[in-house]
Amino acid sequence: MSMDVPQIFDRHAVRLHRDRAAATVGHVRPVLAEAADRLLDRLDDVTRPFHAGLDIGGRGVVAQAMRARGIATVTTDLSWRMCAADAGPAVCMDAEWLPFAPHSFDLVVACLSLHWVNDLPGVLAQVRGILAPDGLFLACMPVLPTLGGLRHALMEAEMAQRGGVSPRISPFPGLRDCAGLLQRAGFTLPVADADVIHLSYRTPMGLLADLRNAGETNALRMRARGLTHPALLADALGRLPVEEDGSLAQDLHVAMMTGWSPAPSQPRPLRPGQFSVSLEDALRGTP
Repeated sequence: MSMDVPQIFDRHAVRLHRDRAAATVGHVRPVLAEAADRLLDRLDDVTRPFHAGLDIGGRGVVAQAMRARGIATVTTDLSWRMCAADAGPAVCMDAEWLPFAPHSFDLVVACLSLHWVNDLPGVLAQVRGILAPDGLFLACMPVLPTLGGLRHALMEAEMAQRGGVSPRISPFPGLRDCAGLLQRAGFTLPVADADVIHLSYRTPMGLLADLRNAGETNALRMRARGLTHPALLADALGRLPVEEDGSLAQDLHVAMMTGWSPAPSQPRPLRPGQFSVSLEDALRGTP
């Protein structure tokens, strides 16, 4: 990672949040497992086998699912507590500096774990470097408008009570940004598909509890320090649109990303002038 990259996120805070969440992540396992299952389902469309896998920040869910598919998998996490809870090989490391030799893996998976890195293009380039030729990268990343309602509710409540706002929700990329990032990092056949995981909470506090249990609370460097005042939090939650029974519906919008490490055997588009049949003849059905 270049030190010229803007440091939007406090990686120390991210690690502390994940350390704390190691004891509570089981409460959000159904959400994490749903995202992992949808992402790994893409392997069903691939005919080649995978033997050496790397899980980046899967919180115990992704590596288990990869191993269940017969893929020898190393899991990694910024939190040593998360690593200690894994049943297989684990490396405690920062995803912004991948400590692996080139071509070490033929499959790398990052499910809901890369939205807190500062240099995402740099991380993706490192992932491509540790993939063997024709290796596959799979990622699931939150995208806009995830948590948009909570973001606006917090801003409105803070403006009303304090006359100003501080950043409280991570800035998520858009779907098009994700596809562009894969291409920029040098992946071939890059694809970013939109998907939505529908969630429901009995009360708005359930959403905040899930964020905390998953280690997803505010880690922005410019965040306000200290605990959010209960009056401010109550005002913000009161602004969220709830159902008649007081429940809160939330959609987790994600980009399902796939990209391949370049290899000579991969198909390549023809250069202009290489076609032997004109478009006019093809449409008329004549040779």
